Amino acid sequence: MSFLIPAAYAQEAAPAAGPAGTGFEWVFLIGFLVIFYLMIWRPQAKRAKEHKNLIGGLQKGDEVVTSGGIAGKVVKVADDFVVIEVSDTVELKIQKVAIAATLPKGTLKAI
Repeated sequence: MSFLIPAAYAQEAAPAAGPAGTGFEWVFLIGFLVIFYLMIWRPQAKRAKEHKNLIGGLQKGDEVVTSGGIAGKVVKVADDFVVIEVSDTVELKIQKVAIAATLPKGTLKAI
């Protein structure tokens, strides 16, 4: 049956790669980490810090927009929740983290 399958002969092994090729891999890895930090980590941390300052500085009378797009005036501030006045007779109780931005004074009257 050996005439159906040709015999396989081993070739000589290639010489093992020495430490000469390992420097490029470290440069590549460090470069990847620097790019990851500059493009993803730092901007995300900056946005989180700005949002934390925004939520911490909320006061009665501020005009805000929620992440759902509801604009209103802050009536009451509690630990985790804020009551915003959407119209003269409608007040909504929402979480502080749902507030996306503050508006300049008088924006709601202009809308």
